[in-house]
Amino acid sequence: MAARVLFFNSNAEDCSSLPNSPMPDPTKVIIVEDNPEYRNVLKMAFEFDDDIVLIGTYGSAEHALRALEPKSKNITRPDALLLDLNLPEMSGLEAMKWFREYLPDTPIIVLTQSESESDVLTAIQQGATGYLLKSATVQQIKDGIQTVVSGGALLDTKVAQYIMNQIQSAPAKGDSQTNLSIRELEVLELLAEGLVKKEIAAKLGISFFTVSTHIRHVYDKLNVLNAPAAISTAYQTGILPVKKK
Repeated sequence: MAARVLFFNSNAEDCSSLPNSPMPDPTKVIIVEDNPEYRNVLKMAFEFDDDIVLIGTYGSAEHALRALEPKSKNITRPDALLLDLNLPEMSGLEAMKWFREYLPDTPIIVLTQSESESDVLTAIQQGATGYLLKSATVQQIKDGIQTVVSGGALLDTKVAQYIMNQIQSAPAKGDSQTNLSIRELEVLELLAEGLVKKEIAAKLGISFFTVSTHIRHVYDKLNVLNAPAAISTAYQTGILPVKKK
């Protein structure tokens, strides 16, 4: 059975209603995956997609990092990075901090067989924008790429369920150290409800850019890098109450 995927599109705006909108450039993607068969499956799938262009495939983190070093002036920077965790030599988790340094604005989607609880939490804490299991379909992977490029995040449903179980079993630690303002807390609550920035702006009667500023401040104060990590941290620390069924 194919995996289901949860998409958290916290940043994207709906541009479908804009008149005469120019066609966007294809999304540039790099794959770091040591399994040649799986790598070729993705490569063939992307070759027939006008919205995605594969600009690099690497069998190890070391090869990818050498190609993406800041001194490599001729390299085309990707819009998204698909990263396996179980790699030879340097693992995906070990390499993630370097990818974050070399490509600070590029969302990273972990694409792995690992359902390890520690891998999930470590990847999210280190800044992974998405976590998909390899049971995901090619279309789910493509949709996930476009989601993170638009500013959203995604989690495989098994991963999301694990995080919720952790949240519900963890004792509340209180929110005395967060220093979130009332408005930032309101924005965080709406993020946790699944609202996107445009919807939050409309609900609170503020601008889209003001919402973006509040979200950035929330990330800074919670010391997280993305929406899933912010929501998880908020529940685990008691900033947001867990709703019992």
